[in-house]
Order: sequence, then C-alpha cells, then structure tokens
Amino acid sequence: MICVRSSVAEWKFNASPDIPWGFFTNMRDLQIPNVRPLMMGNYTCHDQKGEQLSSVRLIVGYPPGIPTVTCRAADFHNFSCYWKPSVDTLLPTRYITSYRVDKGSPEVCVQDQAVPNMCSVRHSKLWTLYRMNITEINQLGSNFRILEFTVNSIFKPDPPEMLSAEPIPFAPRRLLVTWMYPQTWPQEPHFQLKLRLQYRPVLHMVWSVVETANLSDIITDAFVGVEHILQVSARDFLDAGNWSEWSDEVRATPWTTEEPSESFLDFSNETTIEEPDPEIREPFAEPCCAPDPSDPAEKVAVLISLGVFALVVLALFLIAGAFIWMRVGRTMKYGGIKADFLTAIHMKALPKTQIL
Repeated sequence: MICVRSSVAEWKFNASPDIPWGFFTNMRDLQIPNVRPLMMGNYTCHDQKGEQLSSVRLIVGYPPGIPTVTCRAADFHNFSCYWKPSVDTLLPTRYITSYRVDKGSPEVCVQDQAVPNMCSVRHSKLWTLYRMNITEINQLGSNFRILEFTVNSIFKPDPPEMLSAEPIPFAPRRLLVTWMYPQTWPQEPHFQLKLRLQYRPVLHMVWSVVETANLSDIITDAFVGVEHILQVSARDFLDAGNWSEWSDEVRATPWTTEEPSESFLDFSNETTIEEPDPEIREPFAEPCCAPDPSDPAEKVAVLISLGVFALVVLALFLIAGAFIWMRVGRTMKYGGIKADFLTAIHMKALPKTQIL
C-alpha cells in the first residue's frame, strides 16, 4: 500500500497501530503478503503529528463462480427458479435475474426479498420455450448460468396435504388412508394428479408402494397390531415433470380386539366338579342328530340317493342283457340252437304211434 505523501510516520489497521502481518519498505509503504480474510479492513497512513494522510480499504475475497440453478413449476400457471453460489466469495453478492419467452425481449424474473436466492415468473405458458439467465455479481467480477426449458418439463407439485390414517373396525390388517391435493395445485377438472402411497411397519426399513388416482386408499396387508408409517406424493396425471417430495409422515395401528375384562382374567384356584344331572339321558339313549324329513337339504340328499340307486340297477340290467346277447350269438354261430330246434319241430309233427 502506498501513501499519497512520502512523509509517512505510521500505518494503522482499523485505527490500531498494530499490524503484525505487514512490513514497511524504505519509502514507508506498507506491503502485505499472503493476504487472508482476517486482513480485510481499513488501512490509514499518518504523519508525525498523527494527521491522517490517506486511507485504503482492503477487500479479501474471490470472484463469483457459475451459480447452480434449478427451476420448478408447482402448478400450470407459475414457476420459480432457485440458485446457490458455487464459490464462497467472502464478499457481498447480488443477482440479476431475467428470462426470454422464445425469441422475445428480456423480462425480469421477480425476486422476493423475503425468500433469498429465488425469483418467480407469473402467468407462464405451457409448451413454450423459456430461457432463464441468473447472473451473480460482486466487487471482483461476475458470472452467470443460462437454462432453457418448457414449463411442462419442470412440473413438480407440492406434496399432498392433510394426510391421515385410521384403523378399520374388525379388520386387523387394514388401514384407511386419506389426503387432499396441495393448495398450490389448480382445482380444475382437466388438471389432475396421480398419487402414490408408501407405508411400512415402524421396525421395518422396506417400503410398500401403491399408486392411485383417488384421494383415499385402503391398505389390506398391514401387520396385525403393529404401528405403521405412511407418506404420500403426487405427480401430474400425464406423467409430465417429476414426483413431488414425500409428505410429512403419519403413524397408525390397525384395529385390535379389546382387552379381556377382569372377570375373564380372575380365575379361582379351586376346582369344582359338578354332579351329573340324573335327568340327562345316556349319550346313546337317543340319536342326537336324527334327520328331519322336512329339511330341504335332507330331501335333496334322498333324491340323490334314489337317483344313484336307479343308475346302479340300470347298469346291472344292461350288463346282464349284454351277457345274454353274447351267449346267444355264440350258440347260433356253432349251430347248436338250429339243430335242436329242427329236431323239436320234427318230433312235434310225428304221430303219437310213431313216437311210441
């Protein structure tokens, strides 16, 4: 550092004469090697009377790098871009944000002072090319990032809201899960979301995932009596863009039977044996399950039995007829019946005197 006058008697750093990291030249100039952030501040030179001759402000830092930029559309009408510096410059930094629609003129992407490192574009157009420019500037220079995209390619809804899970009475393996669309999603019939539900027992690490287009679902394979963790996310129904982040988790346990009352848990240590009632008949004195003729089921059983019996009898007749037919056919083949038959006819025609 060079003072504007040569009659320098002293250098001070932030009004302190103690400067351990610098040295003076023959011309009483202050030189500081290996500059580090702790050396940043105001340096002043003074004459022998202590009067300030000049001052220099030393700024230690780096020029900006190319910022990292991402853009997301939480609905079909607006989108926002977010960025973060790629280099810690150690210096105050500001950003210039602009965009072009197709080949139009540059327009300002509005920054919200309450939300740092973000700007928003309202009334965006679907299926239209946007060219976004984010420029980072500090005292040592500037750098920028340019992104090109269509709004439908950066869809990413906010997570669904009001997620709840309840047990279903008398269904120990089921849970009823309900949720609502995020408030940022347009409530229009042609802008729909599809949902995916993930759940797991608290002590397990593997998730089960199901997809649905409804605002509720029933889990049918929950573990009996075990607490479960559930989350839900959303995506454009036509698969444009990406899935939302998972919602905040909720926990629920399927329905379980009530605890038995004390009357069932209080057993007496004494065991009593009741005397049998003399009026009770012996076990086999009377049939316990005599068939009731008026019972329709009993009538059907009787009809089936009769049908089976008739089929058996018919089968026996058929077998006997087949056997007789085969026997007669074999006898006729060898002429046995034919000879006996002619002899019988001849004997019948002779007079009795000849027969005797």
